[in-house]
Amino acid sequence: MLNFEFKNPTKIYFGKGLIEKVATEIPANAKVLMLYGGGSIIKNGIYEQVKSALKNFEVVEFGGIPANPEYAVLLNALDIIKNQNITYLLAVGGGSVIDGTKFLSSAALYTGTNTWDILQKGIRTEVGMPFGVVLTLPATGSEMNSGAVISRSETKEKFGMGGPGLFPQFSILDPSVISSIPRRQIANGIVDAFTHVLEQYMTYPIGANLQDRIAESIMQNLIEVAPEIMKDNTNYNAQCEFMWSCTMALNGLIQKGVPTDWAIHAIGHELTALFGIDHARTLAIIMGSHYNFNFESKKEKLAQFATRVWHINEGDVDEKARIAITKTEAFFHSLGIQTKLSEYTENYKEAAPFIFKNFTARGMLGLGEHKNITPTDVVKIVEMSY
Repeated sequence: MLNFEFKNPTKIYFGKGLIEKVATEIPANAKVLMLYGGGSIIKNGIYEQVKSALKNFEVVEFGGIPANPEYAVLLNALDIIKNQNITYLLAVGGGSVIDGTKFLSSAALYTGTNTWDILQKGIRTEVGMPFGVVLTLPATGSEMNSGAVISRSETKEKFGMGGPGLFPQFSILDPSVISSIPRRQIANGIVDAFTHVLEQYMTYPIGANLQDRIAESIMQNLIEVAPEIMKDNTNYNAQCEFMWSCTMALNGLIQKGVPTDWAIHAIGHELTALFGIDHARTLAIIMGSHYNFNFESKKEKLAQFATRVWHINEGDVDEKARIAITKTEAFFHSLGIQTKLSEYTENYKEAAPFIFKNFTARGMLGLGEHKNITPTDVVKIVEMSY
């Protein structure tokens, strides 16, 4: 097991009827900017619950943060923060709203001249404006980590950011909100969380047995709960298992002491930037081709995955490893998520040269746990996904 440090300061409230806890966590004299997305929280009643909890606070609202949090939109919210002397942020939404709030948390206290530098130059945020979260869509784990990903449509770019200053101070996880989530978004959440675990697990054996077991249990839980929550999104027990699995998949715990990959995400972000494909679906597109291309370096872990998660006990290491890839793609298909880029866009052949150009220009010359996946290799991986 590798050396590591671990600290997660986010306070979690998990369960029904806990949105009212917002009032106890925000400082009494705070001026709050409440951030949300396209307005679904108004239809499903979450908006009224949050507003009720904030009745004794001075509150300004900013809605309309899109599914891939857009830099230009967030700059409008940043103007409000600065012009109206906001002191506290509250994200009411899923990963996109939370990620957008994290960018604003960083940008609000940034002393440089160009806030895009936070993303383009990967500037680490040590201290940000304090913020809390009311989670409405399980998927990204952003409610309990310090990372975010922001898009800029005008330049077709999508960059990550992070730092210890970007942990939410608190997050409220009420599983019952899943009752109002469309099946498409639930499917996306399952694949997103599942791939988050794979990125931290599917590397090579290092003797971190507990981390492996925890990662495997999260994936097993997602496999088991997927048909239940897809069939009946009002099943409270399934709601709980789904939401907590998504949070545990990316709160930092299972990546400690182990090598991690993240090449699937790096490539997937480019597909979203180019084509606007849902983030989770880009991960499903790249997963199989990435593991097949890097089969030799990953086959031991793939075979372990096959045995422990998919219960494949027959065959040698290579056979088990191949079955694991096939089983995972079949799982994604069972959720209505396709795994070939050509099933999403007729312009799919634009992807490989676009990503090669971007990775080369940015100096992203070695991806994966061994930092040996070159832009030329990425072209082959992307072409395998066509």
